Amino acid sequence: MSPRVLVLAGPSGAGKSRLARRLHALHGWPVVQLDDFYRELGDPGLPMSPLGLPDWDDARSWNLPEALDALEQLCATGRAEVPVYDIATSAVTGRAELELDGHPVVVAEGIFAAESIPGLRERGLLAEAWCIRNSPWLTFGRRLARDLSERRKPPVTLWRRGHILRRAEPGIVAAQAALGAVPMTVREAEARAHRLLVGSGPQAPGAQAGRDEHGTTREAGG
Repeated sequence: MSPRVLVLAGPSGAGKSRLARRLHALHGWPVVQLDDFYRELGDPGLPMSPLGLPDWDDARSWNLPEALDALEQLCATGRAEVPVYDIATSAVTGRAELELDGHPVVVAEGIFAAESIPGLRERGLLAEAWCIRNSPWLTFGRRLARDLSERRKPPVTLWRRGHILRRAEPGIVAAQAALGAVPMTVREAEARAHRLLVGSGPQAPGAQAGRDEHGTTREAGG
């Protein structure tokens, strides 16, 4: 079977990058950081917020066609060149080459990763798609700590944006689920990754998993 893409979506700060690194460490799966496909400052296609800053929470702020082309090239040829983006300066600072090294799965993670699901499905490249979720307050704390440590933007901007995202998180998860990303915790995702590795095959979003009254996934019959 040809390589396919595992999409890790979810709100900013939910733990997608940490999970992607763990999947790479455990299984060797290459990771494409879709946030590196953000548009650069000055790009006419980059939406701006009322504060006069790039609106990083608008899906139009990243280049979906370029990301899809890179994923397709990686799966088809075993290698692809991707941008390296610095969010603090809103600019591409270099290029990096990724190699598949014979692995059957490519991990694509980012806050707009769910937007890639229809295109990947059309190209026959979709393995599965997951929306990593926590409680909104936990996500808020993790996101703020990360953004402050990386000095992504001024602290006041990060604080204000963080609370906007906290209030919007249930809607973000619902919208990504509507695109085909199955909501789940990191622990549930790790268990599901093991099944994907051992050859249980991809599952249609929601086909083999239901949700309990708290919105977490549970296996059918469980």
